[in-house]
Amino acid sequence: MTKTSAQAVPCPICGRPADPRLRPFCSERCSDIDLGRWLSDRYVIPTSDDDDGEPELPPNPDRR
Repeated sequence: MTKTSAQAVPCPICGRPADPRLRPFCSERCSDIDLGRWLSDRYVIPTSDDDDGEPELPPNPDRR
């Protein structure tokens, strides 16, 4: 990636050009805002509710 293309990407928080040292953010302030959003559960990664963490095993025909 060239330096000009890194600068063309806007900061996801404020929209200003990203600083290559802090990519994808333009400043430490915007980086801290993003971290705060993750820590306060404002951002979440969707998962299915029926997943209990145990892998489902196929039925065993030899088992009675």
